[in-house]
Amino acid sequence: MSSRFPVLSDIRLKDIALLLVLLVVPVASASAADEPDLIFRRSTVFKWVSPNDKLATYGLDDPEVEGVACHFTVPEKGGFKGWLGLAEEVSDVSLACRQVGPIKFKDKGMGQGDDMFRRRRSLFFKKMQIVRGCDAKRNVLVYMVYSDKLIEGSPKNSTSTVPIMPWGPADANVQKCGEFFTQ
Repeated sequence: MSSRFPVLSDIRLKDIALLLVLLVVPVASASAADEPDLIFRRSTVFKWVSPNDKLATYGLDDPEVEGVACHFTVPEKGGFKGWLGLAEEVSDVSLACRQVGPIKFKDKGMGQGDDMFRRRRSLFFKKMQIVRGCDAKRNVLVYMVYSDKLIEGSPKNSTSTVPIMPWGPADANVQKCGEFFTQ
């Protein structure tokens, strides 16, 4: 393959090869929890030829605290960049976490602000994280969602709390979150 600009051709070939590797090799999910369940999507911006922009609502269980589920809604870019996974998603995310059964902590030694879930929001540098903590004084689990980038994060965030309560008359032994978290 001859070209008047051999350096430019080499760069293009390297870029194409890198793109193919990224598309073919499955990227391991950087999440603390399993993949969330898609509950539903709603279109927000109509596109004639490519996929629409959407809001998607997901649900997931806390992997370390049995009896707690969180739901979050994120915008998903449409268009060809969104369809190919190349679009950088915005940082707007809403979060709601609730007690869905008796709360049981799986292990002691969880840290304040430990990741419960992570998902990338751009090809390389941006990720959304759900972190958990414990308000020991009130015996409440606190969940916060935010996004960050390699260089600069976003102040956009959402917080949800889950008071640890008995779950029915048989659940008389309510655990104290302060006994399971380290400062």
